[in-house]
Amino acid sequence: MSDGKTDLTLDHFTLEDTRVTRRYFDKFEKITGYLGKVAAVMEVEGRYQRHEISAIARYLVALNLTFRTLGYKYHFSGRAAHAGKLTFDRIESGFPVYAELLEAANDAQQADRHLANMPSVEALKDQMVRVIVGDQEIPTKLQYALSQRLYYEELAKGGLFWSRNDPDIQWRGDRDGRRQYFLHWAVYDSQINLPTIYLMELEDTGKVGLPKDERRWPEVMAHLMAQSVGGLKLLTIAKGFDEDFDDLHPKRLRRIHIGPMYSHAFTQQTGPLREVLEKAKSPVGEDWALVWTEEDLRSDRVEEVKSGWFGKVEREIYAIDPFAGRGADTGATALARSIIMPERPFQSLAELKPDGFDDVRKFVVSPTGRVLSYK
Repeated sequence: MSDGKTDLTLDHFTLEDTRVTRRYFDKFEKITGYLGKVAAVMEVEGRYQRHEISAIARYLVALNLTFRTLGYKYHFSGRAAHAGKLTFDRIESGFPVYAELLEAANDAQQADRHLANMPSVEALKDQMVRVIVGDQEIPTKLQYALSQRLYYEELAKGGLFWSRNDPDIQWRGDRDGRRQYFLHWAVYDSQINLPTIYLMELEDTGKVGLPKDERRWPEVMAHLMAQSVGGLKLLTIAKGFDEDFDDLHPKRLRRIHIGPMYSHAFTQQTGPLREVLEKAKSPVGEDWALVWTEEDLRSDRVEEVKSGWFGKVEREIYAIDPFAGRGADTGATALARSIIMPERPFQSLAELKPDGFDDVRKFVVSPTGRVLSYK
C-alpha cells in the first residue's frame, strides 16, 4: 500500500487516500460483525458460560460501533480540505492507535454542542440535491459536513468501546455463606493498541456486599483500571488485588486480547500469517486474519497468613501452567489462542501448515454468516 506517510513512529501509519481509508473501515466492519458469531460458537463449545458471553458480546458490539463512528469521521479523508486522517498501528496490531480513541472520547464530551450548531441531516441532504441539480456539481463540502454530522450523532448516542470501560459487577449467588460475583471491564491497551477484555470471578466475605459498599467498590474500580495494562502478568494483577483487599478473593481472572489483525494489503507484521495471506491472494474484503488470545489464571488453593498482631487473612495460591516453563513466562494457568479468518486464507493456512498452529483453534467465516470451527 503506497498511500500514506509515517506518523509519530515507524509503527504508526496515516491513511491519506479516501478509497484506502474506506476499504480499511469496510474490512473492520466485516471483522467486528463476525466476532459475535464466533463468540456464540465458543459458548457452544463450552469455552464460556452464558453470562460471560453476554459480557463479551457487549464489548464486541461497542467495538463495532466505535469503528462505524470512526468510519464517519474519516469518510472523506483525502478529499475534503479539512478532513482528518486515520492513524493506525500497521506493525503490532493493525488497529487504530490509542490516540484515536482518546480524541473520539474528547469529541463525545462536546458532541451536543457541535450538533446544535450543525444543519440537520435532512437539511444537508436538501442542500446536496440543489447543488447536484442546480449547479451540476458534486457537493463534496456538504458530503463532508454530513459525514461529520453523522459522526457526532453516533458519539452522542454512546455505547462505544472507549479507551477505558469501567468495571461492571453481577451477583452470582452465595456459596458456603460467601457472596459470589462476576466482574468484567475492558480497555484499549495503549501499549499494544488492542481492545482487551477482563473477566474476574470473585468471592466477597465483607460485611456489606461489594456493589453496595461505598468505600470498597470505588477503590476496587480504581485499582482494576490502574492495573489493566497488557505488560502486567495476570498473576501480578490478581496477587496485587488479593493483597490489597483482605475480604475479596479473586478465584479466577481472564484476559482476552482482540487482535492483532493481519492484512496483506494494510499491515506489515512479520511471521507465518503474513506469508499465508500473501499466498491466499484473497479478494478485497477477505484479505485478513484476526487473532483472539485468552489468558486464564485460576486459584489452586487458599493459605492463611498473619495480619497484624493477632489476625489472619486468606491469600490465594494460583495454579501456574507447568508445561515447558510457559507458565513462568505468561503468569497464567493456561493460554489459548484462536484465529478468525475467511475461507481463502484458511485454505492457504491448511496448505502451508506453518509451525506453531497445531494447537490454535481456527474459526472460518463466510459471507453468508456461517462460522466453522477447526482444531
